[in-house]
Amino acid sequence: MSEIIQFNKVAIFQDERTVVGDLTININKGEFVYLLGKTGSGKSSFLKTIYGDLSVKVGEAKVFDYDLKNLKQKDIPFLRRKLGIVFQDFQLLGDRSVFENLRFVMKATGWKEEPKIKERIYAVAKQVNLEGKENKMPHELSGGEQQRVSIARALVNNPELILADEPTGNLDPDSSEEILMILKGLSQNGCAVLFATHDMLVYNKFKARTLLFENGKVLEKN
Repeated sequence: MSEIIQFNKVAIFQDERTVVGDLTININKGEFVYLLGKTGSGKSSFLKTIYGDLSVKVGEAKVFDYDLKNLKQKDIPFLRRKLGIVFQDFQLLGDRSVFENLRFVMKATGWKEEPKIKERIYAVAKQVNLEGKENKMPHELSGGEQQRVSIARALVNNPELILADEPTGNLDPDSSEEILMILKGLSQNGCAVLFATHDMLVYNKFKARTLLFENGKVLEKN
């Protein structure tokens, strides 16, 4: 298995406060991993560290081939192009259709040829069960559908890693299960998924490797 995340004795700080200490963890290509813990336990800070929003000052950390301890500002956009991020609150552009939301991200990350953009948008819409909804506005969609647009947006650049931060936090149980199954399917196709949650109903839907965030530490949960 090829490792895409390697943390060795990393301390994660938020506003000078240690959120997680002595974190040693490896995550492989195509792995699905739950990050389980209460709000404020460090799950989001761990994800922010992976995508270069929080810097690494203590320990050694690599994501893909990027050394996070010596990560240059100019390298952060390139790191982020290799991963997709899904948030709890969707973060869609309310005045643009599903198609235009996805096109906006693609243009911002360097896509230029309109036929290829269109082809990719329809492909990811199909992947997340949104066929036929490409021209809908966000307010015309259910919460579950909006989150599927958010996942589609994370997928447009063919990422090797998806970071999902409480992606089912605003959804009903049926929509939550659908989102979980889409993300699980991505991992089975070779894209690693880190799924942060404190929702035990979601967590108990199926078993996967679990990192438990508790009292400033991260433990492998058996």
